[in-house]
Amino acid sequence: MSAAKVGGSFSAAPRLRAGLVLPIAMIALTGIVTASCAPAVIGAGTAAVAASSTDKGLSTSVSDNLIATKLNDKFIQNDSSLFINVDVSVNDSAVLMTGKVKTPEEKILSTKLAWEVRGVREVVNEIQVVDRSSLKDVAKDLAASAQLRGKLIADPDVSSLNFSIDVVNGTVYLSGIAADTEEMNRVVSHARDLRFAQQVVNYIKLRSDLRD
Repeated sequence: MSAAKVGGSFSAAPRLRAGLVLPIAMIALTGIVTASCAPAVIGAGTAAVAASSTDKGLSTSVSDNLIATKLNDKFIQNDSSLFINVDVSVNDSAVLMTGKVKTPEEKILSTKLAWEVRGVREVVNEIQVVDRSSLKDVAKDLAASAQLRGKLIADPDVSSLNFSIDVVNGTVYLSGIAADTEEMNRVVSHARDLRFAQQVVNYIKLRSDLRD
């Protein structure tokens, strides 16, 4: 991890031209934040998110950098260890998070915070949990997560990419952006129908309620 990221602060550039400083600052800021550490583990389906973005237009690049900056700011405000231990990269509004955290709760929190940033269309959480002592039955949790993902993909009234699923010790944590209440309720209903689901925690937000 570079010293630039751990510091978490950057001096403002001189105001050269109105409208030019912000895009340059955003690009410089997030370039330091997202490029300081290479992803440790990349799972299936993350290659597209982490792919080179050299062919992106200026507006898309600025938007992606703004998303990364806002997410890192949320990490600082909610749990500074996330800012230090989690690396964020954004490509075409899809967020990829890598790194290592101590508990499953920290991983779940990072997913929840990512979906709270306006403009995010997908979240891929490849963060590793170092302390796995609290995970009683990993196999059942993985099976429940895969089963629920399959149900969301098969449901024509649900945009599955807009939702993240974390299952820890039989508790299903849902986060993401629903188009409306009906879609959110469908996702929650699918989760409650899971064989190994003991509890469902709903962090899903409605698109109309986003204020960031």
